[in-house]
Amino acid sequence: MLTRLKKIALLLPLGGMLGLASAAQPLLLQDSQVLALGIETIQLGAAREQVTQRLPARVSVPLKQLRLVAAPAEGMIEMLAVYPGDTVKQGQVIAHLRSTKVLELQAAEMAASSQSSLEQENLQRDELLFAEGLIPESRLKATRNTARQAQTMASERRLGLSMAGITPGKMGSVLSLTAPIDGTVLEQTAQLGQRVEAAAAIYRIGKLSPLWLDIQVPLDMAANLQVGDKVNIVEPALAGRLIAIGRSVDPGSQSVLLRAQVTEGADRLTPGQVIEVDLAGGQSAGQRAGQGAGSKLPAAALVRVGKDNVVFVQTTGSDKKQHFTPRPVQVLAQGGQNIAVNGLQAGEMVVVKGASSLKGLLQSQVAE
Repeated sequence: MLTRLKKIALLLPLGGMLGLASAAQPLLLQDSQVLALGIETIQLGAAREQVTQRLPARVSVPLKQLRLVAAPAEGMIEMLAVYPGDTVKQGQVIAHLRSTKVLELQAAEMAASSQSSLEQENLQRDELLFAEGLIPESRLKATRNTARQAQTMASERRLGLSMAGITPGKMGSVLSLTAPIDGTVLEQTAQLGQRVEAAAAIYRIGKLSPLWLDIQVPLDMAANLQVGDKVNIVEPALAGRLIAIGRSVDPGSQSVLLRAQVTEGADRLTPGQVIEVDLAGGQSAGQRAGQGAGSKLPAAALVRVGKDNVVFVQTTGSDKKQHFTPRPVQVLAQGGQNIAVNGLQAGEMVVVKGASSLKGLLQSQVAE
């Protein structure tokens, strides 16, 4: 394909080698070349569509409201009490794990506790003997050091049991796993009877109020928004507020990520759901100047050339060749597979397939 493009580029006249910065001349192609590049066009209708600020948004759960229930030790899932969609309370038993590793941890903790108790008794005895002058101070210091080490070991073993959700002082191979927060089970990643490794995920639980909306918007639209702006959800009819405006721009789409928060009515939304939102404050510069209407095109019609968003407009010249002129446009709205732009006129033929190939030819000519 690259070889074919190079051959086609060599056939183009010198008049098409100027860049966009100096009002580029059109690319001139034969009908056979248009066919080879797979170029398709559409004609803009006489009535331009009124562009709204409706954009797709994805519902997500705030990170601080998510918890993962994992296996504290390797073992077998013996019981699962809840399923995705179930509501749980903090401390509620949601699964049982049978593990010989649990027995080992319990035995190690009990042995460490017993040893610590013994060394404390030895310390008390040696302190009495030292007070009566029956043993040297060096022996008392050695006994104190031994007792301190035994106490530290016992504390470590108890902490290990506590982190694993095991009650110290009890023996048993079945471990009860409990819900860490009040919330809803979002995901179950283990099955009944499955053997799992330590730290393997079993459930993901989330608190579903408030919820976040993640929205990608064109850069010029984001420049007119601020934290606190209202965000209206089209269906269901709910409202939220912007809580964050991204500072990183996606290099491909030249868009930024917005985050809105929905509190009232959040129970009517589902994490992962894609909805439409209306940004009340996100008018672009063109719309503020009264140019609220724009031309709706497939997203594939738009390419990025330097700092410009560009589409290619097709005309037929007196030389019987097809002329493709790069036209800088202003993106008014963008969502899904469609965009809305300013800078085109009704009746113009716009390339909707093959724009990337034309961009490649344009750049290769400028480079030459």
